[in-house]
Amino acid sequence: MSQGRYRRVAAMALAISACVLVLDPGQAQAQGTAANRSLGITMGQELDIGVPLSGILTIQPDRLFSESAFGQRINRELEAEGAVLTAENRRVEAELRAEELELTERRPSMEPEAFRALADAFDQKVQETRRTQVQKLQKINQMGETARREFFVASLPILQAIMRDSGAGAILDHSSVFLSSEAADVTELAITRIDAVLGDGSDMDRETTDP
Repeated sequence: MSQGRYRRVAAMALAISACVLVLDPGQAQAQGTAANRSLGITMGQELDIGVPLSGILTIQPDRLFSESAFGQRINRELEAEGAVLTAENRRVEAELRAEELELTERRPSMEPEAFRALADAFDQKVQETRRTQVQKLQKINQMGETARREFFVASLPILQAIMRDSGAGAILDHSSVFLSSEAADVTELAITRIDAVLGDGSDMDRETTDP
């Protein structure tokens, strides 16, 4: 399955993409300045840390997830799960078609009531099989949604640190901003920092499963 398909499947109303990260502007500026001073960074040197000095920052949530090592791993896993399910669907479909053909061939030699009973049973089998396969697809979809939610929860402290470093009072969803400077978009910076901290997220999976 394509990454685009899973982006549609996993898309949901997440707090980080639908809302705003906000600090009191004065508090944010003070925290950012204090942090810089503690590192021996003067106002003239603040641009060297790679964080735009702006009261408002923007981010692209979909890109943040899909281009991160974490998101790329999840997309690979979802594609693999989807490929397995697609192959299974084709096999099941072929089996049902063969069973339907066999039932059709037997019809001339069967009593109408007997045939009707077999046909009804076959129809019920088809419906149950369809429900089962749909549930498997829904499970894969849920895996993507859960992973996306966990990614943004784990990324939140990193985004908050970027906000403090820049002295910004908010991080907005880039798509909801009518007009802003491209310098205020911190998506690339956030991906770099998140990758450095979270990696592809496989360690988080192990921590979750460890007793």
